[in-house]
Amino acid sequence: MLRKIKGAVFGFAVGDALGVPMEFKSRQERAKVPICDMVGFGTYNQPEGTWSDDTSMTLATMDSLKYGIDYENIMKNFKKWMYEGYFTPYGTAFDIGMATKEAIGRYRNGTPALICGGNGEMDNGNGSLMRILPAALYDFYKGENIENIKNFSSLTHRHIRSIMACMLYTDFIIHILKGKSIENAFENAVKFLFAYYKNEESKELANYNRLIKNLKNLSENEIKSTGYVVDTIEAAFWCLLNTSDYSSCVLKAVNLGGDTDTIAAIAGGAAGLYYGIENIPEKWIKKLAKKDLIDKICCGFAESF
Repeated sequence: MLRKIKGAVFGFAVGDALGVPMEFKSRQERAKVPICDMVGFGTYNQPEGTWSDDTSMTLATMDSLKYGIDYENIMKNFKKWMYEGYFTPYGTAFDIGMATKEAIGRYRNGTPALICGGNGEMDNGNGSLMRILPAALYDFYKGENIENIKNFSSLTHRHIRSIMACMLYTDFIIHILKGKSIENAFENAVKFLFAYYKNEESKELANYNRLIKNLKNLSENEIKSTGYVVDTIEAAFWCLLNTSDYSSCVLKAVNLGGDTDTIAAIAGGAAGLYYGIENIPEKWIKKLAKKDLIDKICCGFAESF
């Protein structure tokens, strides 16, 4: 179990760190100078191995879940991260999405955890999807009903579209943990999503129609790599479906340009889980900032099961 958890979380953090220097760079730039290794500086002028809010919020969630599900406690960890620098590489939070920042601000001002997330049309960035991996692992190992994913997402993103993406990714991760192939896990997760929401949210499901229209065979030009939650999950799955090893998956994600850290992290978490931590290049893991903290939180999380 611990190796599975470490594969997922280190796979996530490495993907994040690979993407941080390239965030917001265009695909055209990446086509001219493709990324083939971990580098530093770039967008945020951070040394190589630096991970961003994606990994910070993932670690903050894991740190809380080792005591069981307590949404108020998770939000307390998010507040400590944003305002006090906990769960960060170097003591300062950076690259925080607006919806996430506003939700944590609401919590700080006394709003109950489960209604902190925005629920408007414009509140559909990838900020809850990027931190949902620990909840997926928790639900599998604890045998929990994944309906609680709605609450996990709602801490920062309450719109049904964001919740759908989190439910989809969670079900996909659970199928990977059950030993399914990436393609089979993807097919099953998409079927689950469309069956689960077929009645009350059929209009919203239309946003995910490309998932049932042969996503794998879309050209790179047809894949958008923005921070919009639908674009993000499409891009992550496209990278997973079109590669056959960890390194190729995360590098393909980074070379899409755009929201590189989040797309590479989401794809990398699943790829690290599927291919195993032993298939994540050791040189990349060694370069990670605070890798001992990541390891410690993984161990504490695993010990809770």
